[in-house]
Amino acid sequence: MHYVLVLLMLREIHCFTRVAELLSFSRAAADLGMSQPAMSQAVTRLERATGMRLFQRTAREVRLTAEGKALLGHARQVLDSARAFTEEAARLARPTIHLAYPPLVGTLAARIARRLASRTPALGVELRPAGRGAAARALTDGEVSAAILATPAPAQFVTAARFHVTVDHLAVPASHRLAPAAKVTAAELAGQVLLTPSSRPWPGLPGRARTVADDDFSAALDLVAAGAGLLPIPQLLARTIKRDDVSFVPLDAGDLRITYALAWSKEHVTPELMALVQAVQDALWTR
Repeated sequence: MHYVLVLLMLREIHCFTRVAELLSFSRAAADLGMSQPAMSQAVTRLERATGMRLFQRTAREVRLTAEGKALLGHARQVLDSARAFTEEAARLARPTIHLAYPPLVGTLAARIARRLASRTPALGVELRPAGRGAAARALTDGEVSAAILATPAPAQFVTAARFHVTVDHLAVPASHRLAPAAKVTAAELAGQVLLTPSSRPWPGLPGRARTVADDDFSAALDLVAAGAGLLPIPQLLARTIKRDDVSFVPLDAGDLRITYALAWSKEHVTPELMALVQAVQDALWTR
């Protein structure tokens, strides 16, 4: 029964571990903002609850007993668990927004999460990387609060905070005749197969379109490497993705871009969602 009491004596266990680490009641008391008598009383209560001496005390020194040494590691585990419990409880009690986003704009999504975490009151953000189709389904099913979608977004969603990502490179097989080019023009794409997102055909580009999944650039690059087509991509991907079987060539095709927007269901508008909308707008205007 007394061990149940020990589990409830977090203050006393905290005092015990601090004395054990400093081997001084006075310094431990000062460190925890307590008086020395209060520190001694806390350790004494713990000793009575366990039925054993934890310290050997003389006028000149404080030493752990064998029992105290054996219990110190367990005491630290109890305090770590209590701290983790408190932090997790605080996290669960905090309002949380679930945001789906395409990996291409992951930097923006992280910046939004930091902004909401630093506001008062703080707002937690659970980030879920997802392609356009998966993000739209998660939004429809209520699994996420909002999603960053390539436009045009499905008609049932409300959208705001639009922004553009310029498409200025072309992914080609490493062995393709265009791979060594310093730059590819739109006219040079005539007769080529262009991998085209289902929701947004590339405006003004010649060539034959082959539809691919929206925002799934990884799978589309596999098709490029296999010789199934060429893929217009943003410079951001060209800088960050390294593949021996794919080359990234600058593309001069006019005003080619992907437009994204924050989307949400009009049936699930909350103050937290409006805070997210504001955070996205702020993140787009500042760095």
